[in-house]
Amino acid sequence: MKHTHTRRGPLPFHRPEPPLQVALIEPEIPPNTGNIARLCAATGTRLHLVGRLGFRLNDAKLRRAGLDYWDAVDLERHPDTAALFRRIAPAPCYFFSTRAAIPYTSARYQPGATLVFGCETRGLPEELLNAHPGRVLGIPMCSDRVRSLNLANAVAIVLYEALRQLQDPMDVSPRLAPAGTGRNMEQRPEISSPGNV
Repeated sequence: MKHTHTRRGPLPFHRPEPPLQVALIEPEIPPNTGNIARLCAATGTRLHLVGRLGFRLNDAKLRRAGLDYWDAVDLERHPDTAALFRRIAPAPCYFFSTRAAIPYTSARYQPGATLVFGCETRGLPEELLNAHPGRVLGIPMCSDRVRSLNLANAVAIVLYEALRQLQDPMDVSPRLAPAGTGRNMEQRPEISSPGNV
């Protein structure tokens, strides 16, 4: 499916080096993984698919959700979590679960870090969570009637928080001015350096 939409603004984007990584453990729903693949292509993030998938990689719904961006996806496939951890070592890992007691915003993400998510119906295996108690993070929700967020939404929330933390501190791109100032945009304050006094 080819799309000709090219309306992109000049927003700066700083890709961390090494790039961030997302690992999906036995994902089940093709459109979720397709949307996550598109997200990874847009952010220069490596995508790892681990274990038994609930679909084939040529599934039409998977391909449709990723549109025509699959050629831009840095995709790796692993038979199990042991193979994944051998591949990404020594990169730090963060594990995401609805049972977490630590909010995802509390982590200090590092370049090359791997964000690990479980499948839509079961989440991450209990033994994996128990093995990394200090690195199990969650996304706060206000309603007891909602068990979890959509997997693709959860990955997007966490990934962009990690990218936000890792943006270039010298970035001087425009920022929205405070409400009521009568201005639309303002520049970030310039950061002084030894050669800029």
